[in-house]
Amino acid sequence: MTTADATADTGSAGLGDAFREWWTNVRSGQLGSLPIIIGLVIIAIVFQSQNDRFLTASNFVNLIVQSAAFATIAMGIVFVLLLGEIDLSVGYVSGVAGVIAAVLLIPDGNELSTPIAVALALGSGIAIGTLHGLIITKIGIPSFVVTLAGLIAWNGVVLLLIGSRGTVVLQNDFLIGLANDFLPESTSWALWLLAVLIFAGIQLNEVRIRRKAELGHDPLSVIALRVGALAVALGAAVYVANEDRGIPYLFLLVGFFLLFWGFVLGRTRFGRYVYAVGGNAEAARRAGINVDRIKIAVFAICSFMAAVGGLVLASRLRSVDTNAGGGSILLYSIAAAVIGGTSLFGGVGHIKSAILGALVIASIDNGLGLLGLGSGEKFVITGGVLLLAVTVDSLSRRAQAQSGRA
Repeated sequence: MTTADATADTGSAGLGDAFREWWTNVRSGQLGSLPIIIGLVIIAIVFQSQNDRFLTASNFVNLIVQSAAFATIAMGIVFVLLLGEIDLSVGYVSGVAGVIAAVLLIPDGNELSTPIAVALALGSGIAIGTLHGLIITKIGIPSFVVTLAGLIAWNGVVLLLIGSRGTVVLQNDFLIGLANDFLPESTSWALWLLAVLIFAGIQLNEVRIRRKAELGHDPLSVIALRVGALAVALGAAVYVANEDRGIPYLFLLVGFFLLFWGFVLGRTRFGRYVYAVGGNAEAARRAGINVDRIKIAVFAICSFMAAVGGLVLASRLRSVDTNAGGGSILLYSIAAAVIGGTSLFGGVGHIKSAILGALVIASIDNGLGLLGLGSGEKFVITGGVLLLAVTVDSLSRRAQAQSGRA
């Protein structure tokens, strides 16, 4: 059989062949997003059975807003976990960025313009992450120790920046609107159509490129199913949200970073290097990859996304105080990345892991809140879910090793 014939066979395969291949992968331990999707369905059923307000349009919009900060910070955590590293400082890094933006925008006659204040806040995240990366790579201190020290130090910086103010109430329309403004209904549907068309175009363009290179590609029926599934899922989200306040601007922000970082990890040389370093750093080094540079860049990305999350949190709360970046932010953000399917062992994960995991975390937090339960119950249950996710990851790796697919 020629290469062209093989390509034709691959492209003309049907849904049945694709399903059988998927089921073979699942049986060999390559579960993908299946456990988290099943978990979300179970969470929805359980909480709806206990409180009929859980699956309402109003609560759906609340879930989008509540999960946005965890999702943005968790995206950065995904990069770090792909290297087999950890960043324990992201909570207070987010607090530093939120406080910088809030303080610089206090309307006292000396406030900076909004773009400059936001740029400085985000730039602080990049600077902090770069500093962490340099210490880890050039001095050789483990990331756990460096970022644990950062957790303490950046907490102190938050206190210093707040000073005697105690609480800074946001008065900047842009920053407040980030988490509290919503798209008009017509704009939401226009963006829905645009997103579906772009996704379909990307999928078909990949088929074109692979055919030109005489490589196998996914069946067109599978691509049509993907596009249809996206159209239905996004359409349902838009419809339900428009039954209440509408799609929050945060939805667009999270969607933008999902697409951007997904492209970086899946379509660029840098993304391939990240996976290579996470899979085997020594092998990557011998292949000519500058491992130190990749690690520094990844920690910079992680802290940058923490800074974005800090702005989101400040906007949602409409203020910052001495506890900015504290509480459950760090634990929930790391848990979101792990629960979503990013491996703690490095080299395995996707940026969508952050989104799925954040939805689980926010759903549990929101659902338990509707049931009137406190922080103790929330932490216990979230910890159990995190342990279950890591257990599934470990069992999945064992199954892959036994099947020879590891």
